[in-house]
Amino acid sequence: MIRSEILKELKPLLSDQLVVCNIGLPSQELHMIDDQPTNFYMLGTMGLASSIGLGLALSQKEKVIAIDGDGSVLTNLGTLPTIANNVADNFILLIIDNGSYGSTGDQPTYAGKKTSLTDVAKACGCENVVECRAENTLDVMKKALEGNQMTIIVCKCESGNVKVPVITMDPVVIRDRFMKEVISKNT
Repeated sequence: MIRSEILKELKPLLSDQLVVCNIGLPSQELHMIDDQPTNFYMLGTMGLASSIGLGLALSQKEKVIAIDGDGSVLTNLGTLPTIANNVADNFILLIIDNGSYGSTGDQPTYAGKKTSLTDVAKACGCENVVECRAENTLDVMKKALEGNQMTIIVCKCESGNVKVPVITMDPVVIRDRFMKEVISKNT
């Protein structure tokens, strides 16, 4: 399975959740598969989806899912110790690890070589880290959503991209409609 197939499979679980999605193709794929006002699409700032997701989770009670990629997490390794030391039991970080920088041409990442993001997350102090194969992601995500414990999911999948349209929605519109959903879920 490739990233877009995983996102399609997760669609029923993600549809009403607060989701912060990684820059580039992951955001474009999620937008194409199931555009929701509860989705915050990163159009810039590579490596910060997990950090923004954590901040949102710490600031309110609703569950927050951050969808990040191995390449983005590798560009901001400081996010893993930050997550470990600022536990938010309403936070789920899904790292889709395809071993490549998918949005820039599938160049290999170190996660596709010797570096295990599962081991790195555990070494940083993250307590509930689950590594799974792509085909098991739906079940792992269901369990994480049903639980009340911060969860880091490292989903190992194949590299590959589908053709997707660029998100033409103005970033201010993306922000404003997402903020409106956050406020409505917390009132």
